Amino acid sequence: MRLLTHNMLSSNIKGVANGFPLKIEVVTVVEKEVEFNIEFLKKMFSKVEWKALAEASRTMGYTELPENADASMLDSDDFLHKFHHALLELHLEEGALVCPETGRKFPVNKGVPNMLLHEDEV
Repeated sequence: MRLLTHNMLSSNIKGVANGFPLKIEVVTVVEKEVEFNIEFLKKMFSKVEWKALAEASRTMGYTELPENADASMLDSDDFLHKFHHALLELHLEEGALVCPETGRKFPVNKGVPNMLLHEDEV
């Protein structure tokens, strides 16, 4: 699961008011090379919740992203490469996503998060 995916997911358990961002429990992280696309990164920047991305990348062992970012940083090749790596090349292969409010764990197996809810959670 890429951090791009993580940044778009939230817990939809009945009664949960704050299901974002999901915390990450890491078992295995894999790095997969992805073609660098500046235009894609520039378009995605405004859609990404930066603090959640930076925290998730640190949880996965990548500490190169700044704590805060703004659109002016998109002019820096160094910043774009770090953003690209965190957003698209880091993959949570095995682990769990954890609801910040309830602590419910959603397993991630072979890079696929299982966000299905139990009957009593819908």
